[in-house]
Amino acid sequence: MKKSNRHRSKKIGMAPGSLVHVGEVKTAQPAVSIFGFAKDQLSERTLSTETLASLALPDAGEKLWLNVHGAHDVALIRQIGQLFHLHPLVMEDILNTDQRAKVDQYGDYLYIVTRCFHYDAKKMEIGSEQISLVLGKHYVLSFQERATGSFDPVRERLRTEHAAIREQGADYLAYALLDVVVDRYFGILEQMNDAAENLEDLLLRKPNAALLTQIHLLKRASMELRRAVWPLREVINSLLRNESAMFSPSTVLYLRDVYDHTVHFIESLEALRDLLGGMMDIYLSSVSNRVNMEVRALTVVTMLFMPATLISGIFGMNFEHIPWLADLDGFWFALALMASIASLMGLIFWRRQWLSRG
Repeated sequence: MKKSNRHRSKKIGMAPGSLVHVGEVKTAQPAVSIFGFAKDQLSERTLSTETLASLALPDAGEKLWLNVHGAHDVALIRQIGQLFHLHPLVMEDILNTDQRAKVDQYGDYLYIVTRCFHYDAKKMEIGSEQISLVLGKHYVLSFQERATGSFDPVRERLRTEHAAIREQGADYLAYALLDVVVDRYFGILEQMNDAAENLEDLLLRKPNAALLTQIHLLKRASMELRRAVWPLREVINSLLRNESAMFSPSTVLYLRDVYDHTVHFIESLEALRDLLGGMMDIYLSSVSNRVNMEVRALTVVTMLFMPATLISGIFGMNFEHIPWLADLDGFWFALALMASIASLMGLIFWRRQWLSRG
C-alpha cells in the first residue's frame, strides 16, 4: 500500500488525462499481438510500434483482438489510443495500474478494469496485475502489465477451426476474457485452502508462534484478495444490466455465469477467512491452556512444600522449650511428618486428576 501511494504521488498537480505510468514496470519489452477473425477465417500476428500505425480497423463481419503486454509504455498506449480514438481518461487509466475493478462507458465503447492474481506459497503473499479491456462494436483491446498466460485458453479456442467463439461478436470475446480471469481465481483459492488445511493440522498437533505468523500472513492475503475482487461483482452486475447495449442478449446469459462464479468465489473466500479466524482462536486457546497447566503445576509444587515450610517454621521459632526439639529423633520425626503429609496431598491431587496434563 505504501508503494502504491509513492507511485501515485508522481501525478500530483497534473491535469486529468495526463499520460504518466503509475505502478511497477513488470516487463522489459512491450509486445503487441493481433487476432483478426471471422466465422471461417483467422489471422494471428505480432506487431511492432512501426507496423502498428498501419493497422486497419476491422470491417463489418470481422472482429479484432489486440493484446498488449507492457502497460507501462506511454508512447505505445498513446499510439493505440489515437488509432482507436480512445478518450484521454481511458489512456490515463490504462497507464495507472493501481485501480480497483470498474466499468465506464465512453460513447460507442466500454472500458473495463479487472485484476489477475498470483499466489506465492512460500511467502504467503498475493500479487496482482491490472487488466484493462476496451470493448468496441467489432474489436476488443486488452492491456496487461506482463505476459502471464491468463488468456492462453482463449487463444487456443480461437485457433481451433470452426470454433463457436469465432462466430460470436466482440462482446462474446470480452466475456470469454473476463470468464478466464475469474476462473483463475479459484486456482489461487485452492492453493490458499490447502495451505490453511496444512496449518490447521500442524496447529492441532503442536501449536507454536511460527504457525501464528503463517496464519496471520494467510489471513492478510485473503483480505487483500477479497478487497480486490469485491468490486468486480459490481462490475459484472453492471454489465448484466446492459445499459450500454454493448452485449447481445445471448452473451448476457453467459455473463450471468461469470457473476455466479464471482459471488461463489467471494463466499468461498469468506469461509476461508472464518476458518483462519477460528484457527487463531484455537492457537490463543491452546496458549492459554498451556499457561494454565504450567500455573497449575507450579501451584501443586507450592502446595506440596507448604506443609514442610509450616513444620520447619514452627520448629524454627525462637522459643526455649519446643516439644521434640531436644529429642535425638526429633529431626527424623519432622522429616517423616513432612514426607507423609506431602505424600498424602500428592495422593489427593492424583485422585482428583490435578497432576494429569489433560
